[in-house]
Amino acid sequence: MRPYLPLKALRAFEASARHLSFTRAAAELCVTQAAVSHHVKLLEGQLKVALFTRLPRGLMLTQEGEMLLPVLKASFDQITHTLDQLGEQNYREVLNVGAVGTFAVGWLLPRLADFQERYPFIDLRLSTHNNRTDMAAEGFDFAIRFGTGAWHGIAAQPLLPASLSVMCTPDIATRLKTPADVVGETWLRSYRTDEWTQWLLAAGLSGSVSVPRSIVFDSSIAMIEAAQQGVGIALAPPSMFSRPLTSGALVQPFSTAVSLGGYWLTRLQSRPETQAMACFREWLTLATNA
Repeated sequence: MRPYLPLKALRAFEASARHLSFTRAAAELCVTQAAVSHHVKLLEGQLKVALFTRLPRGLMLTQEGEMLLPVLKASFDQITHTLDQLGEQNYREVLNVGAVGTFAVGWLLPRLADFQERYPFIDLRLSTHNNRTDMAAEGFDFAIRFGTGAWHGIAAQPLLPASLSVMCTPDIATRLKTPADVVGETWLRSYRTDEWTQWLLAAGLSGSVSVPRSIVFDSSIAMIEAAQQGVGIALAPPSMFSRPLTSGALVQPFSTAVSLGGYWLTRLQSRPETQAMACFREWLTLATNA
């Protein structure tokens, strides 16, 4: 078992390594130069390695010292940060959430004020993505995405269904007397090629329909904006775009809807749940079931 390493010795080494000087480290720590030198020698003796090469006009870190310095510096910085927060009685826990843009704009943003009011100690950092995300690389605690819930190495909790339906401007809707009339319009769609095919099958239009011209979007938000400008007809979840539907900027010409997935709260299975994560998950679960 490794021997107990005195905190004073670790602190003396960290300060000396930053300054490359026992004298300047002593001034920072408000002790004598001899005390700093003694603590460093004590640490070197317990570790059985040399941490510095003593030079006539200063110090130079050995390879072992270079390995130890960043670890100690990060640790002391974190301790200082945490003590500052506790001293100010203003502790805040950071929560990094990535959300597919459609859910973020259509459901989450209007409710964030409620979350902040309930959990003032959580510093929520929200990023949007286009449903393709690497949680480990991007540092997300949670990712909200659209799909079937099957992602390798991911724990997934269902949030909301998201049936897709045709939406367009009122002017375009006047030309859509039956579902078959969608073939005469420009289709606005996501990168998934099966959405319109599945909607056509749900509407009773099978293989006899030829695919018209289409525009592919990586974001449903941009797709709906294009639909509002009369570029074409969009296939998207009406539940996420209640504002343009309520205002009359868009209408649903047909009741036919198709479900190809829903929104899920996901996290890495290897990621232990923090207090902030638990609060966000519980709040989201209650809110989506309300």
